[in-house]
Amino acid sequence: MLKRSLLLMLLIATTATAGYAEDAWKGHQPSLIPQLSGTTQLLISVSPVNSRVVWAAGAGGTYVVTTNGGSTWRSGVVPGAEKLQFRDVQGVSDRVAYLMSIGDNTGDFRIYKTEDGGRHWTIQFKNRTVNAFYDCFAFWTPDRGITHSDSVNGAFPDIRTFNGTTWHSIKRNMPPALAGEASFSSSGTCITTLGWQDAWIATGGSTTARILATRDGGDSWDAYDTPLVSNAAAGGFSVAFRDPWHGIVGGGDLASNSSAQAATSDNGGQTWTLTKKPPIPGAIFCLAYVRGREHHDDWNRRDRFRHEHERTVVITTETQPDFTSGAAAWTPNEGQTWFKLPQVSGYWAVGFANPEAGWFVGNDGKILKISF
Repeated sequence: MLKRSLLLMLLIATTATAGYAEDAWKGHQPSLIPQLSGTTQLLISVSPVNSRVVWAAGAGGTYVVTTNGGSTWRSGVVPGAEKLQFRDVQGVSDRVAYLMSIGDNTGDFRIYKTEDGGRHWTIQFKNRTVNAFYDCFAFWTPDRGITHSDSVNGAFPDIRTFNGTTWHSIKRNMPPALAGEASFSSSGTCITTLGWQDAWIATGGSTTARILATRDGGDSWDAYDTPLVSNAAAGGFSVAFRDPWHGIVGGGDLASNSSAQAATSDNGGQTWTLTKKPPIPGAIFCLAYVRGREHHDDWNRRDRFRHEHERTVVITTETQPDFTSGAAAWTPNEGQTWFKLPQVSGYWAVGFANPEAGWFVGNDGKILKISF
C-alpha cells in the first residue's frame, strides 16, 4: 500500500513538473520583428553567418544580404540567372557566399560564388548529368562543401569541393539509391554538416525515407531507415544535428495537410524515434536548431545560449499546390512539446546565428527576425 502511494505521489509530482515546465516555456514565446528585404521575389533559403551578416536567396535569380542584423537589406539579381531559382545559399562572410540554382533544363543546376559581396558572381559548376536534380548543399568550412542530387539510374550524382572553387563527383562513394529515391529542394536543408567531416542527408520519394550519413567528409556513406512517411511526394525534407550524435529530421507528405512529422536520433542517425505531432498543417519544409554557429560574437554568450537552447528547434511547413501557408512552430525539447507561432505564415525557411538572432524568409520577399 505504501509503495502504491509513493508511486502515485511520484506520478503526480512528475506530471505537475512537466505541466509547470510547459507553462514556463509557453510564457517564453519568441519575439518576431518584420524586416524589409528590398525585393518582392520569393525567398527560399537563408544562411546567417553571424548576428550581423545574413544571406538569403530565391526566385528570379535573387539574393539579399544584410550586414547590420537586418536593419537594412540589399537585394540583387545574379546576371544570367534571372529565370532560375536559388534553392540554397551559404554565407561565409559579408563578401563571400555561394548560391545553388535549379531550373527547367539540365544546365540550370549551377553553383555560383561571390567574393566581393555580390558585385560579381562566378559559375563554379554547371550540371551536365541528364535527369540530375540538385536539391541542397552544405559546407564544413568556407572551402569544403558537398552538393546533393536526386538519384539518377540508381545512383546519387553528388559532388564535393575541397578548395571552394572546383567540384568533383563522389557518385561512386554514395550508397545505392532505392527506386525513385530523391530529396526535396524545399529550403536548402535536406543536407547538414557538422565539425570537419560529418554530414547527413534526408531522402524520400521511395518506399522508405532514409538518412545518408558520412563520418569522413564524403569518402564513405551509410544509409539508415527513418519512420517518416515516404512516397513520390513524401519523405524527409530537412535535417539538422546539434552534435555528432543528436539530431532531428522533419518531413511528411505534401499531398496531405496533416502529415507533418519529425523524428530524433541519439546515435548519429542510425535509429530514429518519432516526436509528438507538430501543431501546424502540411509537411515540415525546414527545421533549424535555435543555437547557431556564431563566428564573431562574444563566446561566453554563445555558451550560455547553447546551454539554455540546446534542444530548441523551429520548423516551417508547407502544403501543395500553392505553397503559400508557411506556418511555423517551435519546440524547447526536440519535439516532446510544441508551440505554434501565431500569425506566422508564408515562410519557407528559417536559420539562426544564435537564439537572439534568427530569420524566417518566404513569399513576396518577406523576412521576419525571430529572437528567443
